[in-house]
Amino acid sequence: MAITLRQLEIFDKVAKCGHVTQASKQLFITQSAVSMAIAELERLAGAPLFERHGKRLILNDRGRKILPGAEEVIRKTGEIEQFLNDSVGEPRGTLNVGASTTIGNYILPGIVAEFSREYPKAKVLLTIGNARQIENALENGDLDLGLIEGIPHSGVLDTTAWKHDELVVVVGKGHPWACDRSASVEMLRTAPWIMREKGSGTREVFEAAMAGRNIEFSISLELGHSEAIKKATEAGLGVGCLSRIAVGRELEHGWLVEIECPLDLRRTLSIQTRTCGYKTRLLQEFCLLLSQHRDAGADM
Repeated sequence: MAITLRQLEIFDKVAKCGHVTQASKQLFITQSAVSMAIAELERLAGAPLFERHGKRLILNDRGRKILPGAEEVIRKTGEIEQFLNDSVGEPRGTLNVGASTTIGNYILPGIVAEFSREYPKAKVLLTIGNARQIENALENGDLDLGLIEGIPHSGVLDTTAWKHDELVVVVGKGHPWACDRSASVEMLRTAPWIMREKGSGTREVFEAAMAGRNIEFSISLELGHSEAIKKATEAGLGVGCLSRIAVGRELEHGWLVEIECPLDLRRTLSIQTRTCGYKTRLLQEFCLLLSQHRDAGADM
C-alpha cells in the first residue's frame, strides 16, 4: 500500500464538501483529478470509503474511521512545512549541544542564556560529558554541535579552536604545599593525585604534561566531576589539577591554593561539527554567537 499525502488531502476535502465539484474548486484541480485520486485511494483500501448518492459522496463507516487519522497527518505535515519555512528566517526549534565538563558547567550557561534571549523561539538542550563522550555522541548524530577540552580524537569531525585555557595544580589551604605554593618534580611524582576519569580532556592534558617531564605519578582518587574533585582537594584528600576557570571562585576565597610547578598545562577549547554537514539557520546563528565569544588568537 502506498497512500500519498495528496490522496489524503483530496479525501479530506471531499469528505467535508460531499461533492467532487466543490472539492476540485477548493483544491484548484480538475474534477477528474479528484475522482481519480479517490478511486485510487479506494483501490488501495480494498473497498469503497464513500457511499454514492447521485453526485453526493457520503463517508461510509470505513471512511469515517480513517478521517481523523487523515486529518492528523495533514495537520502534522502542515506544521512541519510551517516550521521549515519559518526556520529559514528566524531561528526556531531545538538545538542539541554537547560540552565537556568545564565548558558545559562554567562557560556555556551564560552563552545559552544570551542565545535564548535573542531567539525566544529557539531552545538549546545542553548535554554534559567528558570529551570522548561528546565526540562519540556528535559522530552518532545525537548532537548537532560539540565543545571539548584538550586533544581532539575524532577523524571525521571538523574541529576549530575556540578558547585558550590553562589547568592549575591546587591543594587545600591546610595542605603542606600551601605554605610555599610551589612543587618540585619529585613532589609531583609522590603526590596523591585526585583526577577525573579516563576520557576526560582535563585528565588527558595533565597526563601529557606529566609525560612531557618524564614524571610517573599515582592516582589516589578518581572522580567524575570537577566539583567533587574540588571538594575532595579542599578536604585534604590529595592534590588536584583543574581548569583555572573551574577553580576561580575557590582560589579567590582561599579555599584552594594554586601551586606553581614545572608543567605546561595550557590547552585549547574547541568547537566540533560533523564534516560537510548541512548547517541549519539555528545552528548557524549559535555558531555565530560562539565566534563572538572566542578568544583573540584562536582560529575559528
